[in-house]
Amino acid sequence: MLLPVNFQRDPYLILDFSATNPDLATLDLTNTATFTEYVFGKLREAGAVVGVGGYNEHRVIYRRSEHFNTTEEPREIHLGIDFWTDAGTPVSAPLTGIVHSFQDNAHFGDYGPTIILEHRNVVLNQPDGVTFRTLYSLYGHLTRSSLEGLFVGKEIAAGEPIGAIGPYPENGDWPPHLHFQFMTDLLGKTGDFPGVCSLRDRDQFLAICPNPNDLLGISGLY
Repeated sequence: MLLPVNFQRDPYLILDFSATNPDLATLDLTNTATFTEYVFGKLREAGAVVGVGGYNEHRVIYRRSEHFNTTEEPREIHLGIDFWTDAGTPVSAPLTGIVHSFQDNAHFGDYGPTIILEHRNVVLNQPDGVTFRTLYSLYGHLTRSSLEGLFVGKEIAAGEPIGAIGPYPENGDWPPHLHFQFMTDLLGKTGDFPGVCSLRDRDQFLAICPNPNDLLGISGLY
């Protein structure tokens, strides 16, 4: 279990951060407190314990940070699933693996504290039934204390706690949430990997970033 949430029983809300959400045009998304009140206000209105969504979503919220706009074409396609819930919520490994790498990506709008795990021989719920001999999972926007005591190669059992969702600003200055992503190729990176890509690079990145919901199976979520 990734979070202490039962998606068959506990109420959750699918959140839309694309241009089709008119609320976003009225918000100062550079103000993290304002952004946080919006997200958690939506959860309160819905009586939800967590907000979810984002895989392959064309988002506008990244315009708040230069971190996503340093190239000719801005990065706006989200490559993982976000889980918006209280800071301090524990995060567990959904699959057995080892610690591949970790670091604090401490830039405004970045991941903040990040852990990448490496897994072997994983089968996701995909039509072709492919076995991934190596699959990586990324956990972003954690607490800094989540990185304490880690070392490369540390064995992690499925269901073992690996950290907790961080508060802002230490989580990269976002409303508290977990960014969860799969990769089949890290492209030589350690402790970091793009969680957002440009429209031009969309197909390239989706080909190496399988949908995490193929493992999680959250109803109503793409």
